[in-house]
Amino acid sequence: MNGDLRSVRLSVLMAVYNEVATLEAAILRLRQVPLNVELVCVDDGSSDGSREVLSRLHREGLVDSLELSEGNHGKGAAIRAAVRRATGDVMVILDADLEYDPHDLPLLLQPIVDGRADAVFGSRFLGGPHRVLYFWHRVGNGLLTLFSNMLTDLNLSDMETGYKMTRADLMRSLPLTARRFGLEPELTARLAQARARIYEVPISYSGRTYAEGKKITWRDGLAAVWHTLRFNLFPPKRIREWRGATAAKSPGGAATE
Repeated sequence: MNGDLRSVRLSVLMAVYNEVATLEAAILRLRQVPLNVELVCVDDGSSDGSREVLSRLHREGLVDSLELSEGNHGKGAAIRAAVRRATGDVMVILDADLEYDPHDLPLLLQPIVDGRADAVFGSRFLGGPHRVLYFWHRVGNGLLTLFSNMLTDLNLSDMETGYKMTRADLMRSLPLTARRFGLEPELTARLAQARARIYEVPISYSGRTYAEGKKITWRDGLAAVWHTLRFNLFPPKRIREWRGATAAKSPGGAATE
């Protein structure tokens, strides 16, 4: 591995649901990042004009692959659809709400390109600049991460982060089933069960208020507890374990057509 970030095709997976206010700005910001990016967008039944914005950006070449879903199926379902369309060597989930900065992507990609990691989590709690918002959200995130760590035997600082980057071959091997926000604990559990090498890097974070369109509520927090429990205690009977043969390969050689 030569450590050259541009030698790796990065598939950015974007699930979109009613994000017309920030969608185009998020995509334009992503396109400023000096990486070899493939942007795969799945609209999850938006009704606010997001679909029309995505269709225009697709025609303009700013979106590489686009799927317009009929109905709202949830973030997890949309990300699985994006995984099926992606052709890159490495995949990363990026929300369209501008809470996560695409300029942090090189920081996440470097440990994978260097051969040190199979997956990298961008942690909002490792010292990066962040907007100061809700105290109880921070407490809830800490408790969910602690609960997840107890079951996975990992020492993550931010299990619920939306910034999760994974080698494409590993991502495709994971039996993901969550439809909505259960994606975060499920992906963490499956990576632990696959014995993936996981790194964390600090990222910046600009969280939204509810008035600005934030969708996560306390109900999603309670659901995350159940998802964390069931995905860790009841894994698929034939979960595919990811071994060192593929870990020894360069991400640049894992692309599919």
